[in-house]
Amino acid sequence: MKKSLFGIAFLLLVLTAFSQNSGSHTVKAITPAAYRTEVYLPLLKNKRVGVFANNTATIGSNHLVDTLQKLGVKIVIAFGPEHGFRGKADAGEKVDNYIDSATGIPVISLYGKKRRPSIEDLKNVDILLFDIQDVGTRYYTYISSLQDYMEAAFENSKPLIILDRPNPNGFFVDGPVLDTAYKSYIGMQPIPIVYGMTIGEYAMMIAGEKWLNTKANEKYAYYQKATNSKDTAFHFLVIKSANYTHESKYILPIKPSPNLPDMSSIYWYGSNCFFEGTALSEGRGTDHPFAIFGSPLLPKTLYAFTPTSRDGAKDPKQKDQLCYGWNLVGSQEAVLKQINNQVQIKYLMQAYQLFPDKENFFLKAKSGKPTDYFFNKLAGNKELMEQLKSGATESEIRKSWEPKLAAFKAIRKKYLLYKDFE
Repeated sequence: MKKSLFGIAFLLLVLTAFSQNSGSHTVKAITPAAYRTEVYLPLLKNKRVGVFANNTATIGSNHLVDTLQKLGVKIVIAFGPEHGFRGKADAGEKVDNYIDSATGIPVISLYGKKRRPSIEDLKNVDILLFDIQDVGTRYYTYISSLQDYMEAAFENSKPLIILDRPNPNGFFVDGPVLDTAYKSYIGMQPIPIVYGMTIGEYAMMIAGEKWLNTKANEKYAYYQKATNSKDTAFHFLVIKSANYTHESKYILPIKPSPNLPDMSSIYWYGSNCFFEGTALSEGRGTDHPFAIFGSPLLPKTLYAFTPTSRDGAKDPKQKDQLCYGWNLVGSQEAVLKQINNQVQIKYLMQAYQLFPDKENFFLKAKSGKPTDYFFNKLAGNKELMEQLKSGATESEIRKSWEPKLAAFKAIRKKYLLYKDFE
């Protein structure tokens, strides 16, 4: 029965995608996979469902879980990532387990005491769903949460359905590729800072490239071989978004986390999250984090701002201090033109050059080890810090990225579900 359901789901997926992309050449609205209930609801019928989601898992103005409950889906447990199931916690803030007041469903935090579902959490679950809006940057922790969730699903032979969503930064690939010696929760795999894949495509890549843990890789390989046999108790399926391509400039209908409130912040995040590893304010505590950044020590001729305590940034860096730096907030067209399909490092370079106390520009690791510096974890290597200190040119820095970028792009191509930008 499970084998036939998988076949039906695959057929529905293909047929639906074909009908929505054929016929007239009229531009159609991009539709996230969650909206396509006709494709995946048959797989949830009479099943006990576990859902990994946050505030971005919506169908229209309603949370996915609220909608599925109304459609008769039996959701027995929910899991929440960084910022929590409803998306209200600060960055890095640990979240406890609780009962969701809107649905009565127990919510297990996977950004608190643990980061993956336990055997106990999954014992009454028949099938797992994943639906979170990613922003397409390596250090956004939701792809790390995805990996943990996939490993738990595979190890425990639980069917997993990923409801894909468009990537607002999915129209280019750039930045240094992570050296796995610098692996952390803000960078688990050897990918560049902006990797140009939807979360569903990324899931297919980390499974296909055997980047999961040993047991999960073995289980995934086993069930891949078993798809044509009677042993099909497990499957892994990505439901595609409709009418999306990697040329799309998708505008998010809801902020993906408290410190990415608008498209300026989302577009600049890939370039300016580097400042989290420095003495500068990265703009948390302002209206436009990552599009506004600076320090009290920079020249007073620059843009002035003061980070303050607010929801999602209760204790921001340089709190209540007058800072000087940059304001890169602008229209979508203006910001996209400035970014120019690259991880921009010119502001990082300028900030380092202007900062008077270069010894303390980078936040220091207590151990003194290069692998423990937060800036190096963000960059995915120690070379970028060394290049900034030595005065390397932007051209020299970018050239050093090229060999690993080219290798990653070749891997990426194997797992794309949507028309590429090149």
